[in-house]
Amino acid sequence: MYEIIIVGAGPAGLTAALYARRANKKVLVLEAKNYGGQIINASKIENYPALPNISGFDYATNLYQQVKDLGVEIKYETVIRIEEEKIVVTKEHRYQAKAIILATGTTQKKLGLPEEESYIGKGVSYCATCDGAFYKNKVVAVVGGGNTALEDALYLSDLAKKVYLIHRREEFRGEEKYVEEIKQKKNIIIQYHFRVVKIRGKNQVEKIDIEDQTKHTKSIKIDGLFIAIGQKPNNQIFRDMISLDQDGYIQCHDDVYTNKEGIYVAGDARVKPLRQLTTAVADGALAATMAIKEMR
Repeated sequence: MYEIIIVGAGPAGLTAALYARRANKKVLVLEAKNYGGQIINASKIENYPALPNISGFDYATNLYQQVKDLGVEIKYETVIRIEEEKIVVTKEHRYQAKAIILATGTTQKKLGLPEEESYIGKGVSYCATCDGAFYKNKVVAVVGGGNTALEDALYLSDLAKKVYLIHRREEFRGEEKYVEEIKQKKNIIIQYHFRVVKIRGKNQVEKIDIEDQTKHTKSIKIDGLFIAIGQKPNNQIFRDMISLDQDGYIQCHDDVYTNKEGIYVAGDARVKPLRQLTTAVADGALAATMAIKEMR
């Protein structure tokens, strides 16, 4: 029996563990892969208060070590379901808690190119607001056709010298107001009916090959590639117990409460308007605080 079980060891989950352990609670963190979440791939974090220029790896490692030093138990096991009476079932064991915090985060949808992973942090990014500042007066490309891609292109157009917006269809899925803004931007070049088929470069992204519907291929020299084709929340295993929205995000009220008493949510896994490091740690702190308060 644990007082609090946290599913996920990203910034939200580890912050929840930090707050729970400082309140002298017996805490277990369950993580399927590795600590740190998506932030661990960020080459540099510049928008987190008072920690300029720290790498995502260093930030995640510092937080992990801080939590471990407090005596939080962390196990690398894949959660497969949650049962009544707050029982968390993994592939290996069954654990029971007085409260559960779901901090499962999201997985960025990828292009699926074989070389894609090797360029993460070396020119490939999935977060324009996180990494855009590194590309001031440089040439970048954004891939996607939804609101995120359109917003990313507009955001980057105020920083970069040139922005290629690559979309495989003729029309964007995003809101018309963003489309109109983009068409007014002289440094945004729209590439309709194209998809990225190859990323090239020695130690950094230097160019991409894009292909149209007729299989005609051309190369574009760029310094950074921003992939904005969507995120996938890691919540499907909870769908029989926890209310999810149509996109799979956990529905919540007052930020951290799910539809199940004693089960809370923190970080990118929940419905929210902004998914950033600052909002993830805020969620983790709040979820743990509410869980502790309602245990009394």
